Amino acid sequence: MARIAVIGAGMGAMAAAARLAVAGHRVAVYERTTTYGGALRRFERDEFSFDTGPGLLPLPAVWRDLFVKTGKEPLESCVELVQVDPSSRHVFADGTEVSLPNASRAGVVAALDAALGPTAGQRWGDFLVRARETWDRTRRPLLEEPLWPNWEVLAAREPYPAVPHKRLLRTRRAGTLAEVGAWELRDPRLAALLESHALAYGLDPRTAPANAAVLPYMEYAFGMWYVRGGGLRELARAVYERCLARRVEFRFGAEVTGIVEKDGRAAGVELADGAVHEAEFVVAGVAPDVLDRLRGGAAVRGDGEVPPQRGAASRLTVLLALRGGRPEGTAHRTVVHSPDRETEWDRLSDATPGVAARPTVTVLRPDDPALVPDAEHEAVTLTAVVPALGGASDRAATEAFALHAEHLIDAAERAVPGLRDRLLWHEVRTPADVAAATGVADGAVPVPALAGADGRLLHPANGTRTEGLFTVGGWSHPGGGLPHAGMSGALVAGLVVEGPAFQGSR
Repeated sequence: MARIAVIGAGMGAMAAAARLAVAGHRVAVYERTTTYGGALRRFERDEFSFDTGPGLLPLPAVWRDLFVKTGKEPLESCVELVQVDPSSRHVFADGTEVSLPNASRAGVVAALDAALGPTAGQRWGDFLVRARETWDRTRRPLLEEPLWPNWEVLAAREPYPAVPHKRLLRTRRAGTLAEVGAWELRDPRLAALLESHALAYGLDPRTAPANAAVLPYMEYAFGMWYVRGGGLRELARAVYERCLARRVEFRFGAEVTGIVEKDGRAAGVELADGAVHEAEFVVAGVAPDVLDRLRGGAAVRGDGEVPPQRGAASRLTVLLALRGGRPEGTAHRTVVHSPDRETEWDRLSDATPGVAARPTVTVLRPDDPALVPDAEHEAVTLTAVVPALGGASDRAATEAFALHAEHLIDAAERAVPGLRDRLLWHEVRTPADVAAATGVADGAVPVPALAGADGRLLHPANGTRTEGLFTVGGWSHPGGGLPHAGMSGALVAGLVVEGPAFQGSR
């Protein structure tokens, strides 16, 4: 039985802690804030309640597996997990609307044919077949196995089976997601539907590799899920309580300021108050810059390893308290597409810094009485991808995001008629709030690992050059997103328990 120190109480870190405790180890989690869950936080005011992190869960099998492997109670005994149907409603720039059923390829094809015209659904369905092939090729190395030592193979190979396309007398295959949309879907609305899945993670479809097709595939194959009775913060609560049931020790308000090493091996953690806690293994669920600081600037990765990702985007969230109940038949999620997609993408890149005046906005309207004072009120959450804080002053950033929040509300009125007339108050959560919750200095949100693209969308391996030191969570393999966080915890637990011979779940 080993002593294991886990730095941070994010979802990936807690997933690792629970599995390691079940394996017989003594696990202590050190969290600098006063609560658990990382980005999965809750904001409450006037009897309204909102998720301030992710609002929906793809691929719940990852978390079901955690609960099966760590105890007798399945996930559904601990939270009320429900499929949202329709999976999403889309309001396109030209005013066209379509609602897409959850986890039903035939239903999605029929809905797209009806809304966008004959053959639209067939083109999307054919795309999903290619996306499935991509998923089958990348699922194990990018989700279920430790990062390959010869990761360059993943970096060089584009696994998406693109359709040959004749362009300027040459036959070409799509190499980016934008090219997939333009050449294979051949409808600006279908392209916007595809690209919105990349944009949700802050990826520019013009540079995102074609195998980002796995992002929409996950949704259409496995559905989108919500935790009724308080939102996804309840998933974090359930994981935390499972850790407690397995005798994981949590120390909140305990900021780790250094990782102790002895004879080239991790040997514990040092806290801000000067206390040193010994451990045979250290699992760090922190951002790369934080990990560098904890190591006193010493290199965490060796030459030839995947470098940490830099320059990810962030999220702007606007929480709306509305008078009047949620109308029956309202879609849980509506995506209001930007009329100027390329300008929005430019604003996320170095080409044109700032935020777009007409953004793509995701509107979440959960059917959940636990979120509102009574049936005569509604809690609505708006989100948009924005640049991370960068070097902007606090005042300038606050003013810019306050203005941008008004743009989000304007866009959301296309999905919620009469929105401003119903508005009691609104609360804005900026990248600075993301930074405060997660410890990532600029509030950036990590993206899932993707193949190809010369490896720039891969994440560093969970092992490090320091024996006994592992990394977990969105900034290490397999990257950002709730399913990926859960898999990260499983991989780290396997590497600690079984050693370098661990090959992943079977």
